[in-house]
Amino acid sequence: MSTGDKAKRAPVAIGPLSVDGFQMPDGSYRMSITGIAEAIGTSQQNATNFLRSNALKALQASGYTPQTSEQIEVESSEEQVRGQTRITAVPLDITFAFWLYQCSRGNRQAYNLVAALGLETLERRFDAAFGVERSEAERNALLTQRLQADLAAAVDALAEPDLRTEREARLEQQLRDLGVEPWQLPDPEEPP
Repeated sequence: MSTGDKAKRAPVAIGPLSVDGFQMPDGSYRMSITGIAEAIGTSQQNATNFLRSNALKALQASGYTPQTSEQIEVESSEEQVRGQTRITAVPLDITFAFWLYQCSRGNRQAYNLVAALGLETLERRFDAAFGVERSEAERNALLTQRLQADLAAAVDALAEPDLRTEREARLEQQLRDLGVEPWQLPDPEEPP
């Protein structure tokens, strides 16, 4: 395979994330299957399962027939001294479909990323309509700020069940102190 037939690799900033992006010889873009999973805090196996899933087949049955993944060879970097780099490449439309699917499965990190990217897309269109110009660095700083705010909100939301568990344990102990076993069914032969 000649150098012209290989994909090019470049880091792509998505807010605080940096993912490897790949440009195919035809100009289209891909991410690695590992990259699409790591971007939302899940495993490569989840992404692989999605590519084989009924969810993706349902999209295909409705007339949407994307190429799901392919093995591609990537141009060697200067640091690479031997061997070839091959990855399982996933088109961006499938990447986004996987992230949306993960949102529907309750993956908060996927939801935050998809919401922030969607908002950035809308802002770009509004900026264009109103003649507002922002640099990529400014856009990335805004995206980082949103994702970090979403992370802080998620941490607070995750702390809430801990408070409920603590409150429940206190109530159970108060019942035990009064001689009542909290989760024991009443004895049917005892008068109420």
